[in-house]
Amino acid sequence: MSNENGNNPDFNNILSEITKAQGKNQLPPVDKWNPDFCGDMDLVIKRDGTWHYQNSPIGRQRLVKLFSTVLKKEGDNYFLVTPVEKLGIKVEDAPFLVTRMDLEDTEKGPVIVFHDNCDNSFPLSSQHALWVEQDQKTGEPSPYVTVRSNLHALIHRNVFYELVEIAEEQVIDGAKHLGVISAGEFYSLGTI
Repeated sequence: MSNENGNNPDFNNILSEITKAQGKNQLPPVDKWNPDFCGDMDLVIKRDGTWHYQNSPIGRQRLVKLFSTVLKKEGDNYFLVTPVEKLGIKVEDAPFLVTRMDLEDTEKGPVIVFHDNCDNSFPLSSQHALWVEQDQKTGEPSPYVTVRSNLHALIHRNVFYELVEIAEEQVIDGAKHLGVISAGEFYSLGTI
């Protein structure tokens, strides 16, 4: 992973830049950062939510969480960005994986709160919408939810089953849908 100057960006440089840029408990403003592209980094986020650097899993969850705060997607490409560097990475499916959910009662009715593998928590709402894509060959559903900006999470199969358990039927445009209600909105899990 060399940049155009022949230098090898490494974890320490990236960590240093992230630490400088981060405020307390706030995500860095990656959407405002537009540094020059420095090359590709040998980092892959697998479909199961694990992060691999140079073909080895990153075992330190704290490091994964830190890097996840500087993820940026442009078109179909993913990058880790700092104010001074932009490194291309590979993402097999979605950069995050929803690993659990809670159902909370609020004044406005039930709200589903998702939790992902990078310690993000967010309510299923118009800002964090859910949708399901189906594999054309197998018919297997792949449910997703928006985490932030244009970054999404694949919903783990066990969590999807929990959603199905609390789902209800609704007719939309003449078709019966099975879905869940959160924050007053209906989210289809698929047609029946």
